[in-house]
Amino acid sequence: MPFTVEERDTSRTITSGKNPAVELRFVVRGIGSDPAKEDDEEALEALEAAAPATFLSLPRRDVRLEPAVITEGAESVWDGEAAYTPLDIESEPPQQGESAFAFDTGGGTQHITHSLATVASYAAPGTTAPDFQGAIGVTAEVGGSVEGVDIVVPVFQFTETHVFADAAVTDAYKIALMLMTGRVNSDMFRGFAAGSVLFLGAAGSKRGPASGGGDWDITFRFAVSVNLSSIVVGPITGINKKGWEYLWVRYEDAEDGAAHAIVKRPVAAYVERVYTELPFSSLGI
Repeated sequence: MPFTVEERDTSRTITSGKNPAVELRFVVRGIGSDPAKEDDEEALEALEAAAPATFLSLPRRDVRLEPAVITEGAESVWDGEAAYTPLDIESEPPQQGESAFAFDTGGGTQHITHSLATVASYAAPGTTAPDFQGAIGVTAEVGGSVEGVDIVVPVFQFTETHVFADAAVTDAYKIALMLMTGRVNSDMFRGFAAGSVLFLGAAGSKRGPASGGGDWDITFRFAVSVNLSSIVVGPITGINKKGWEYLWVRYEDAEDGAAHAIVKRPVAAYVERVYTELPFSSLGI
């Protein structure tokens, strides 16, 4: 007895919009007649033959078959489904002059030796806690050090991927990108003030043959640390620093009369330029 395939009354689940889809449901009945095949195999072949190749202009993508709970006499019964979705369309690669952008606000780590404020101090009974005026991790020995602490600070990282013609990516340009790595912007860049954007480097890949002719995809990586003004370190006020400049504090021993102890006190703050500042126009983006 040949297999029969009938569309169920509950068939035709249809989805429209950006991701159109159709699902047709069937019932498959029959008894296998080919000794070389299992009944499931013959039933699947019957379902594939009966389900239309397209439905509402959508191609058939998947066919599914599973045994039904019920049986009808000597016949076996299966539930069948056919799914219809659009064919995957391969996206065109970016063309020359096109760009892609991404960002990350994961933050960075900075070692500091001075707090914004000492919230509280606690001393053993009968003693007074020394006042270090915000110095963090002062060691106990005379002439000791200020150890400080690592904290998370705001750092905005972003990437830009640009498509270049093969002729534009010369050896000289690659060397220029290398020499620009680890440099800070000397003028406004992408809306960020001078001194706040650090160029972390670039990575490029070429399409097509290595001998020439293919476009280059080059990804540029940057990190932003905002410029700060009116920083206060203990009694020292009015400190200004650009984002990638380095602030450090000099401490000296002083006597804390109330605690009868020698303490570390900030006496000077220094802002150091540790990255070369250059215009980012040589990046070519």
